[in-house]
Amino acid sequence: MKLLIYLHSLESGGAERVAANLANHWARKGWQVTIATVEAIERDFYELDPRVARIGFGLSGDSRGIVEAAIRNVARIRRLRAAIRDIQPDAALAMMTNANVVLALACRGLPRFCAVGSEHIYPAQVSVGRVWDMLRRMHYRDLHAVAALTPECRKWIMRNTSAKQAPVIPNAAGWPLPLQEPVLPPDSLCKPGRRILLGVGRLSYQKNFPLLIDVFARLAPRNPDWDLVILGAGPDHEALRAQAAERGLSERVFLPGVVGNLRHWYERADLYVMSSHFEGFPNTLAEALAHGLPAVSVDCDTGPRDIIRHGVDGLLAPVGDSSALEEALNQVMADGAQRAQFAARAVEARERFSMERVAGMWESLFSEPLGVDRPALSAPASARDSAY
Repeated sequence: MKLLIYLHSLESGGAERVAANLANHWARKGWQVTIATVEAIERDFYELDPRVARIGFGLSGDSRGIVEAAIRNVARIRRLRAAIRDIQPDAALAMMTNANVVLALACRGLPRFCAVGSEHIYPAQVSVGRVWDMLRRMHYRDLHAVAALTPECRKWIMRNTSAKQAPVIPNAAGWPLPLQEPVLPPDSLCKPGRRILLGVGRLSYQKNFPLLIDVFARLAPRNPDWDLVILGAGPDHEALRAQAAERGLSERVFLPGVVGNLRHWYERADLYVMSSHFEGFPNTLAEALAHGLPAVSVDCDTGPRDIIRHGVDGLLAPVGDSSALEEALNQVMADGAQRAQFAARAVEARERFSMERVAGMWESLFSEPLGVDRPALSAPASARDSAY
C-alpha cells in the first residue's frame, strides 16, 4: 500500500501526533508512507520512522487579505497535486478541515484513488470562517469519506457538509509512548513523595486551564501533599503563571512547557485532569488511562465521555460547573483506594484504543471499492453504552 498523509505541520499537537503514530505504524508494516505538510520540515516536533518519506512544502504563513490567502492556497493545491502525481498513492489521508478541502481540490481530475479527510475537533465548536465553511460544504463530496472521531462529530458532518460518508474512527492511545527530546524527569521538578495532579495540552483558550488553577487553589488547603503540573506550551503561558502566583501557588503549580518524555509523567502522576471548553478526541486523556493513570474530566463536547467510563476508570463532571469539577477531583485525590481501583481498569484503554484496532479501521476504509457507501465503522465502546 502506498499512502500519502497531508496536514499543516508536524509541530507539537494532537492531530500531528496522530499522523506521526499512524505513519510509523504503517511503515513498520511495510507500507510506503509519505507525509506532506504545508510547513517546512525544520519545524517538526514528532519523530518519524526512517522509512517514512517526508515532504515539507514551506508554504505556511499569514495572509494579508483575501487575495493573498487565495494565492497561497492555490499554491498549496498545486504542490499537493504534483506530489500526488509523483507518488501515485493508493490512498491519501488529510487531517483537519483546511487540509481536507485542499486534498479534495487537489484530487479533482486525477485518476481515482481513495482520498479521505478527517476532522480532529468537534466542528460545531470551532469556526473556520465563512470561506472555509463554504468550501467544506461544497467539496467534502469530492472525498471518498470524511472520518469523525465521535458519533456527535459524525452527525454534524453528515448534516452540515456534502460528505458521502463519515465513519467513526477514534484516535489510538499510544502505549508506551516513545521518548524524545526535551526530557524533563518528573522528580527534577516535583519533590519525591509529592502527589501530582497532571494536565497536558496547549496553553490556550480551548483547554481552559484558568479554571483548573482556580479549582486547584480551592483544593490545595485540603490536599497539602498534592502539586499541579500542566505540560504544554502556548499563548496563555505567562497569564497562567501569573494566575498561580496571585493565588499563592508558585511552589505548587508548575508549567514547565513541552516535554518529550510524557510517558514518564503519566507513570509518575497520581491523577490526570482535563478542564477543556471543548475537545475532539483528546489523545492525552486516552494515553493517561493506557498508562494506568485514573482521570477526572469535564464532560465537554466531544471525546471525554467516549474515553472515560464514569465510575469505572475515572469521573466526569458537568461542563461549566466548577464546583462539580472540584468535588470530583477532591473525591479521587482524597481516596487512594478509589484511585487504585480506577487505575486497575484504566489500563483497559490499551486494548480499547489500541493502534492495531484503530489502524485496522483505517485500513478497512482505504480498501473499500470507490463509490460504495456503507454504514459508519464501529468505534470502541463509549461511556454511554458501557455495561458498568
